[in-house]
Amino acid sequence: MSEARGGSVLDRLSERMGIVSEFRNARGATVRTDNAIKRNLLTAMGLQVSDEREAQAALDVLDRRAWLQTLAPVAVVRASLGQVAAEIVMPADEGEIVWRLTLEDGAERSGRKAFAELSLLKEHSLDGRVLQRRRLELGVDLPLGYHRLTVEPGGAAMALIVVPEQCWLPAGVAEGRRMWGIAIQLYLLCSASNWGLGDFSDLRALVDLAAAHGADAIGLNPLHAMFSDDPEHASPYAPASRLLLNILNIDVTAVPELRLCPETQALIGCVAFQERLRACRSQHLVDYAGVTKLKLSALETLFETGRGAPDGGRWRAFEAYRRRRGEVLARNCLFQGLREHFAHQVPAVADWHGWPEEYRNPDSPAVARFAEEHRKRLDFLTWLQWIADEQLGAAAAAAREGGMEVGLYRDLAVGADRAGAETWADAAAVVSGAQVGCPPDIYNPAGQNWGLPPFHPRALREEGYRSFIELVRANMRHAGGLRIDHVMGLQRLYWVPSGQPASAGAYVRYPTEDLVGILALESQRHRCLVVGEDLGTVPEGFRERMAAANILSYRVLFFEQDMETGEFLPPEAYPALSLSVVGSHDLPTLRGWWEGGDIDLKEHLNLYPQAEEAARQRETRRRDQGQLVSALQREGLLAEDSAPEIPILSRAAHAYLARTPSVLAMAQIDDLTDEAEPVNVPTTSDQHANWRRRLSMTLDELAQRPRFIDIADIFQAERGSRKTATGEHV
Repeated sequence: MSEARGGSVLDRLSERMGIVSEFRNARGATVRTDNAIKRNLLTAMGLQVSDEREAQAALDVLDRRAWLQTLAPVAVVRASLGQVAAEIVMPADEGEIVWRLTLEDGAERSGRKAFAELSLLKEHSLDGRVLQRRRLELGVDLPLGYHRLTVEPGGAAMALIVVPEQCWLPAGVAEGRRMWGIAIQLYLLCSASNWGLGDFSDLRALVDLAAAHGADAIGLNPLHAMFSDDPEHASPYAPASRLLLNILNIDVTAVPELRLCPETQALIGCVAFQERLRACRSQHLVDYAGVTKLKLSALETLFETGRGAPDGGRWRAFEAYRRRRGEVLARNCLFQGLREHFAHQVPAVADWHGWPEEYRNPDSPAVARFAEEHRKRLDFLTWLQWIADEQLGAAAAAAREGGMEVGLYRDLAVGADRAGAETWADAAAVVSGAQVGCPPDIYNPAGQNWGLPPFHPRALREEGYRSFIELVRANMRHAGGLRIDHVMGLQRLYWVPSGQPASAGAYVRYPTEDLVGILALESQRHRCLVVGEDLGTVPEGFRERMAAANILSYRVLFFEQDMETGEFLPPEAYPALSLSVVGSHDLPTLRGWWEGGDIDLKEHLNLYPQAEEAARQRETRRRDQGQLVSALQREGLLAEDSAPEIPILSRAAHAYLARTPSVLAMAQIDDLTDEAEPVNVPTTSDQHANWRRRLSMTLDELAQRPRFIDIADIFQAERGSRKTATGEHV
């Protein structure tokens, strides 16, 4: 039986599974998790606990499993602690043990020791045997990395991950450099050459433009793979897979095979194609379906050219890329092929949960047969990933060559769509019976359900954190910075059981120290700084823990106010280890905020729970606008005697950010182009055209725009110049 402790058996089981018993909400009130919510979440985790008897049985199984494991599946240890050790469980009368540690580079270390001579940690009686947990010391100079420990007798094995204390930061940070950059939604960029959706060539052009003006970073929306059979499912924060790239960002005209393919040249040049292309380019909103059809038709013929090229050099490079990316790439592309297949037959069963049973398991014989029978199509889907990776890599190289200290700064969404590749390819690591969201707060009184299934924290440990490691690696590729969306998920996530309102959820804990350690290891290896989007309900002490790990806080000007007086915090109050920005993709643009267009829009969409809420929001906005003007005036950035026009306000607000100690300050491209409409209205889907509003000017027009040039000059003046790759100061 489980050891006796305080609280009911259900309480103890919930605690063991990481369900948080209470939390403090945005208003400071304590919210307690009731028993019904606990049972619903335990059910989502795979435990049936309708009563105390079943809860006790589940708790006993967990206790028994813990004592029958010679080694845990994984241990994450910090090199700075000195002596690296692992916990080992064996019968109390066990004699000599032999251990072998295989390092990541293939080297081995080994030793033998009498079990009774190891430090005793705990003892437990099970099935008439006395079991002991003891500490096995492995050495003081283990290198950082992913190692494997095995122990005899029994042959038990565990992953041993040795990690650093902190994430990587650019060398200039230690020298006191403060950097700046431009944040964009890539697909919204306009140019004379793209096909109605911003592409990787546009990104490269923006890199060149920004680098020439002294910028150090280009912040990107998530570049995750979307659903090609359902292109209007457009949110980059609800992707099909966070492990692959969005192939719609490919610039077809930059694919090398084009010059060898008369068929594609003829296709692109024909009158009908050009008419459809002009229609896509002329839209105010991105025509995802139209762009998808145009790009895939051209890319399919280019693939055939590449596949049959006489010299074979490019195809060999593709095969080398496929081998390097391994099973992660293969399985996710296999999912795409299966989804295409079933969506083409019956669009209603595009979601893999509706596929025939034998195709829901990626390791089934039926899936293996499908892979053999559709090898050419799977080659094409994999080839698309290679082309996208090449073009993204070229943009990253341009950033390095232009002297950018960070370069591309990517964004990792908090989850993937339930119907996507991640939940099919790695179902054991994901909880399908719950979705991530947030509890009711001041801005969203009903709470939020984002519809994204969370990782199962215990399953992550059981697999040695493989899924998390793969995810971080995939998104640090070609990146000098990575933004972790809703970074509090490293400590806890708010789970909403399927079929329940957002208010009927609770927080579930994650192994913070392990996840932060792995993040730091990958950050150091990829030379990629990490930014944590820490907006919303932030647990006490969480920001301090992130700062200790060199994870930058995400500070939004609109939110940096004194809670009592409403005054905007002065620039010097921003932490040095932070990224500062005026707004974000979930907030109004600066013009929209100043004119109150976001409030009008929410009122029009009936997003306010009470009729009088819009009036209250407008009153609060007038107060905040006055407070912002006062803050800018105190800094000498606005004259005292007049209300500012948008160009003057934009200049002053960016100068305000430029003065902060923040390691990195970002200008939203929407504010540089003076957009009024938001790119996204949270809590809406079909009610508003989210993720579609294109920019009102092209990149060539932006390059000549006085506001862009002026704000770039302000950032350079306030934050100092840097040297380009040729040694010149910009």
